[in-house]
Amino acid sequence: MPNMDTGNSDVSRAEQLKNLANEAFKAHKYAQAIDLYTQAIELNEHNAVYWANRSFAHTKLEEYGSAIQDASKAIEVDPKYSKGYYRRGAAYLAMGKFKEALKDFQQVKKLCPNDPDAAKKLKECEKAVKKIRFEDAIAVPESKRHSVADSIDYRAIGLSPSSSSVPTQAAIVAVTAAFVAVMVMVGTTVATMLAGVVVTVLMVLGAFWWGGCNDSGVLSKSRKLELEVEPQYSGARIEGDVITLDFVKKMMDDFKNQKCIHKRYAYEIVLQMREMLKALPSLVDIKISDNNHFTVCGDVHGQFYDLLNIFELNGLPSEENPYLFNGDFVDRGSFSLEVILTLFAFKCMAPSAIYLARGNHESKSMNKIYGFEGEVRSKLSETFVELFAEVFCCLPLAHVLNGKVFVVHGGLFSVDGVKLSDIKAIDRFCEPPEEGLMCEILWSDPQPIPGRGPSKRGVGLSFGGDVTKRFLQDNNLDLVVRSHEVKDEGYEIEHDGKLITVFSAPNYCDQMGNKGAFIRFEAPDMKPNIVTFSAVPHPDVKPMAYANNFLRMFS
Repeated sequence: MPNMDTGNSDVSRAEQLKNLANEAFKAHKYAQAIDLYTQAIELNEHNAVYWANRSFAHTKLEEYGSAIQDASKAIEVDPKYSKGYYRRGAAYLAMGKFKEALKDFQQVKKLCPNDPDAAKKLKECEKAVKKIRFEDAIAVPESKRHSVADSIDYRAIGLSPSSSSVPTQAAIVAVTAAFVAVMVMVGTTVATMLAGVVVTVLMVLGAFWWGGCNDSGVLSKSRKLELEVEPQYSGARIEGDVITLDFVKKMMDDFKNQKCIHKRYAYEIVLQMREMLKALPSLVDIKISDNNHFTVCGDVHGQFYDLLNIFELNGLPSEENPYLFNGDFVDRGSFSLEVILTLFAFKCMAPSAIYLARGNHESKSMNKIYGFEGEVRSKLSETFVELFAEVFCCLPLAHVLNGKVFVVHGGLFSVDGVKLSDIKAIDRFCEPPEEGLMCEILWSDPQPIPGRGPSKRGVGLSFGGDVTKRFLQDNNLDLVVRSHEVKDEGYEIEHDGKLITVFSAPNYCDQMGNKGAFIRFEAPDMKPNIVTFSAVPHPDVKPMAYANNFLRMFS
């Protein structure tokens, strides 16, 4: 028979640990909070609050798979505990699983019918699901989808519409206007009038669409890019087709002062970048000559002013000072457009000065939720949203430095025996799949114990030091460098020194309090030299300012 005093003592101690965990959470020490909640759960696993609180801490660390597991356990312990459904719904939402989130928020509303906050979140989730269903219904099949990049020629800016399209528009508008006037004169019924107005509006819209389209149904170049560079424009200018260091410096200075680049030059940068990336393999080999150095940076996540600080500390990218930025350039931070255009411009200026790898946030699904799509739409246009999505699909997935250092955004694989040739053979020109080598490259994380386990993110997997060791041996490599995870010191060395995580967004999302880091390698020994740095001030634009409205409600 269990000792009642011991049971009461465990419950009391669990409450103390929960309170300590709550304090750690408030201080943004989420990993410490998770550890304390775990200790509380070990003493009293029948308290749904502990599970739900740990779920929330996992969400803060973007460990959405673990958050869903903990929230589900809270629901199992107490099916009437609304916070369990709330936490699980929020985690589903963060993964873009709106339909699953909707079910949980419906349950929250059912348990708390008079809670205005629950009603508000349910309404927003319903709107998100309706929008997805609408987008699915009107989506063009992949096989019939035209490349938006192929319909753009930045050199054609300033051309006027084709002469035949204007009279066509004018004629149709005139006819429809006359039609309405005649109906008014003959005294048609109100219902007929309304129907006529609707038809008129549709005909006018069709006329303008017709006038702006070519025979293939793609918006003509002259219509899409009727964007003369105004004489009063004082920002950075590209002369001809050559992107120079002077242009990039002027553009960065404009960005620093929160000025925009003209759309004509933004098109030129992104389209040149697309052509350059399309020619690269999925795994890029980089050769570093003896006595030369090479810098690897991790996630930047739209923190433009911290990117400028990296260049201040380590020098601008050049052929003598090359960089690799290891994915997740955009999202969360609200200066993502400035970051990506700066990195792309340096690549266009000098291809061997900077290398870029795809991260899990260089994807439509992430950009739609975490801010880049909204930011691009706000600062440039809808066309650029589609254009960036196309270009992100061209980014390489991995790099190898001097045949010894394997650099990838996420991590390793669910099976042994993967060779570098297998990675080079990946057809990467698509949105990231939910399984397979490409998915795992972008999403996986290391774990402290041997073997493999489920992903704490809900996508990819967790892999141990033995997996890392075998991969390195199979491919005659010395080191894995990856990013993808915020670290207190900006980096972490794991798996007996064979794996380094580097993260270059200090004080991530203005709340994590972490340092940033980058790694300098010098040939021929290629030993990592890690440099850490702190966050710098930025204009008063909050992270996630352009993110999905619903997601911001949970930020």
